[in-house]
Amino acid sequence: MNRRGFLTATVAMTGAALVSNKGWAMFGFGSDQKENFPYKLTDAGWKEKLSPEAYDVLRKEGTERSGTSPLDKNYDDGTYHCAGCDQAVFSSDHKFDSGTGWPSFYQPIDGMSSKRVGTRTDYKLILPRTEVHCSNCGGHFGHVFEDGPEPTGLRYCLNGVALHFKAV
Repeated sequence: MNRRGFLTATVAMTGAALVSNKGWAMFGFGSDQKENFPYKLTDAGWKEKLSPEAYDVLRKEGTERSGTSPLDKNYDDGTYHCAGCDQAVFSSDHKFDSGTGWPSFYQPIDGMSSKRVGTRTDYKLILPRTEVHCSNCGGHFGHVFEDGPEPTGLRYCLNGVALHFKAV
């Protein structure tokens, strides 16, 4: 095998390891990461509580298809709660139409210093992105990007299946 072939094989194997659960565990991002939160259920408990789609997003960090969530076009007054533990996390006051097909907000319910959501860097697509998680149960909501409207310039791009809406 020549150098180019060796380098290509090494990069491919590294990428495969990174996107597998075993590869993520090497970097501290394994499934055990979700055990250090106030609200806890066993994996069987989560599967019983959540729909298969919500389980995939909240517990396995999946993504729903763009444009499939009715919450994307919901502009009623109220709050958006974590579908896993019912913690209020986002307000309709901070929601906007990003045109992405996912519910989008420019800040969490309590503002930029909110303790209701947490973030961490996600390398699943090789380039880093910032994941958004529930601070109470560790559920995965989506990602935050720096292309949102004022006053924060942020776009919390969330999976609707990870949330439920309560009108005021």
